[in-house]
Amino acid sequence: QVQLAESGGGLVQAGGSLRLSCAASGRAFTSYALGWFRQAPGQEREFVAAIGWIGGNTYYADSVKGRFTISRDNAKNTVYLQVNSLKPEDTAVYYCAAKVSPGYSSFYYYAYVYDYWGQGTQVTVSS
Repeated sequence: QVQLAESGGGLVQAGGSLRLSCAASGRAFTSYALGWFRQAPGQEREFVAAIGWIGGNTYYADSVKGRFTISRDNAKNTVYLQVNSLKPEDTAVYYCAAKVSPGYSSFYYYAYVYDYWGQGTQVTVSS
């Protein structure tokens, strides 16, 4: 079993920045990818970013390209999401997810391929 714990969310003004963290623990942790998704009230969960655990290739939703950066620290089993130039429409609960089963990177954009999820961290951007 793998546990994922997000942190770093909060209330920030438009244009501000946050650094979200997701620490993985549990059984000897290995994964193919870690991803960030978000869900705003009344909306479906949407892909934000993902990173290949071994090669470090990154993938982003068009809506966050150039503003968000995903990175990982393999030694700490932690993935980060640096969120800059925040907009009110970025307000959502941000979830970390781990994909521990093999698969093509083209599927990293889809929530259903991820095997474990964290509880989420709230990001609220005021205008």
